[in-house]
Amino acid sequence: MEAISRTEPQPSFLTVSGAWDKLSRVQADLNEALQGRLRGVPFQPARDAQVLDPKLHPDKKGFATREGQARMLHDLASIELQALELGLRTLIEFPEAPAGFREELAAVTAGEADHFRLCLEALQDLGHPWGTWPVHTALWSAVDTQDTLLDRILIVHRYLEGSGLDAGETLLRRLSGSPVGPGHKVVGQIVREEIGHVEFGSRWYREICRLEKLDAAQDFETRYGSIKARLPRRIEKISHELRRRAGFTEGEIFFLENERSKVSKFPSTPRDPDSGVTIDDLLSAF
Repeated sequence: MEAISRTEPQPSFLTVSGAWDKLSRVQADLNEALQGRLRGVPFQPARDAQVLDPKLHPDKKGFATREGQARMLHDLASIELQALELGLRTLIEFPEAPAGFREELAAVTAGEADHFRLCLEALQDLGHPWGTWPVHTALWSAVDTQDTLLDRILIVHRYLEGSGLDAGETLLRRLSGSPVGPGHKVVGQIVREEIGHVEFGSRWYREICRLEKLDAAQDFETRYGSIKARLPRRIEKISHELRRRAGFTEGEIFFLENERSKVSKFPSTPRDPDSGVTIDDLLSAF
């Protein structure tokens, strides 16, 4: 099952630039997409913030400062916005996907909208509203109109959002030693709920493989190899426990560790035994 080819996009939160305007359209646009009444996606989603390659973004301050925490939330908001937009994009481009998958994806996408809203509200509380810093659209650019449904699930829900779990554990550990601010509660809630978002991808990846009579374990490695050149590089230490809770097998985690070792000189080992602070300790503290 391949994505439908790009056509002139109809109005949706993909084509609206204002952050709050996007949020006001989410539920209506998801309903339209579920009914098959939305067609076409833009080459790039509209933005009311400056879009720059991540390499050109200004330096960041540490989490000990309110500005540093705000910058972290701004970057997180950019990621959550792209996750929201990618959810609608998949609904538009794969109208023939299983109904159960599409319905669950719409619910997951609505959850991404809630995460984006939480980030925007916390940024306002910190005095650094959305648009204070540049953003990027690297996650959006990682997918393609030639993707199959399995490609899309692997890229968005198992690679990009899976990498978000790795980054989420790192954020929790860093924030645990920083002054408490609006971002602490936001990051904790997002990490807890993203486990379910990634588990959705793990479960449906295996189900689509079953429907297409593919071995899911073998397909994961083969498919990953065929698309990894266009994926944003991630060298974050892999969160073994969060990945397990999100439906990754030990074989998949081992494979991803090997892939990470090819691009990072720093070994990745399970962090919980080393630190003495478990992921449950962290999640309960936020």
